Amino acid sequence: MTTRATAQPPTTDRAEAANTLVEPAPRALRLIDQLGLWGNLGVSLLGFTGAIFVLVPIAEPGMSLGAAITALLIGTVLGSLGVAAAAVPGARTGAPSMVLLRGLFGTKPSYLPTVLNILQLLGWTTFELVTIGTAMHQIASAIPRWAYILAAGAITTLLALRPLGWIRVLRKYVTVAVLVALVYLFVQLLRHPLPALGSGSWNGFWIAVDTVIGVAVSWVPLASDYSRHAHSPREAFTGAFVGYSITQISCYALGLVALVTVAHHDPDQIFGSFMAIPLGTLAFAVLAIRELDQSFADTYSTAVSVQNFRMRWDRRVLALAVGAVATVCALALDIYDYENFLLLIGSVFVPLLGVLVVDYFLISRGHWNLAESARPRWVMLLPWVLGFIAYQLVNPGYISWWQDGWQHVQSWLHFTPQTWMSASLSSFVVAAMATGLIRPARRA
Repeated sequence: MTTRATAQPPTTDRAEAANTLVEPAPRALRLIDQLGLWGNLGVSLLGFTGAIFVLVPIAEPGMSLGAAITALLIGTVLGSLGVAAAAVPGARTGAPSMVLLRGLFGTKPSYLPTVLNILQLLGWTTFELVTIGTAMHQIASAIPRWAYILAAGAITTLLALRPLGWIRVLRKYVTVAVLVALVYLFVQLLRHPLPALGSGSWNGFWIAVDTVIGVAVSWVPLASDYSRHAHSPREAFTGAFVGYSITQISCYALGLVALVTVAHHDPDQIFGSFMAIPLGTLAFAVLAIRELDQSFADTYSTAVSVQNFRMRWDRRVLALAVGAVATVCALALDIYDYENFLLLIGSVFVPLLGVLVVDYFLISRGHWNLAESARPRWVMLLPWVLGFIAYQLVNPGYISWWQDGWQHVQSWLHFTPQTWMSASLSSFVVAAMATGLIRPARRA
């Protein structure tokens, strides 16, 4: 079957996600639901502390506040456009993200990005549970952190069993509470004097942009898991772009303000600076509890990604298994050592986005075979790999042995990354151009 021939189920606002992928996806999420979902996913406790990598992308004293805000705006817009573009095929076909990759690579080759996505999502679920437990323990230290992690894991798993119902709850209630908390914290922090916007340098600007793009693009492999339930592709695109971009900008901007006013460039002091504000503990508690939508989205999408291997597997059973594994990992592992590996895995999805966008919208024009019998298109792995290599040549990350290896490659190629180079943009462009050359090359 091709995407043009996919039957569209009737629109209904109260339906729940099907348990297997052989059943049609109900069109149960309106534009306001998509806005609520992506608006909540754009806010993260990790975003507040991660703002330090935008303000100080290389070394102290870092960039000026104006440069950091500019990097935030550019990175968020570009990253959100990628998420929104990745949401369109799912809205058109009713297929989740990893099943869509059958149309790009064929069924068996699609298992490679599926495995990488499962590892990424399981890692991020674990990381989110640790973050929730740490934040709640700061609010009420009388209860041990492990108890918060255990409770967060249980709630996350339960939410993943009824994903569309939870998304509607996000839109009705949680989004309003989050916006009120963000506005209140902004108003209180802005009572402190801000440094001049131009006080500082622009050194490391594109690294800061890459950081913001990377955070947004990490949602690309999940986009169609939710847009497949949208009423229309237009609503899916608008909901992802508008909802996510507004709240990610707000989240990182709040982190930047806290860093330059109260926390003195120390990200470990950001949560404390929130709670030092009158009623700040209450506002911070709202944001900490809301973090469950991040772990919920990761858990549900992990289960749906696994279904790419067997479409008749029940997502509810898979979600229970994923939630249990993530909770055990959060209790047992030092997840902070895993963060760089998660960022490394996430970097593979920037060039994947370039291949997907060019092939789906420009070359195949939506005619993708998503059946389990879809023939392999091994050649399509080439532009993906080339884009990944381009990314690593410009910015190999911070894992020492990985960084050393790519520095040897840079030396062998006589290539020196320049400060004006963006790893994300370079990777996307290389992958997109290579994809555009594939069909003429095959014809020749």
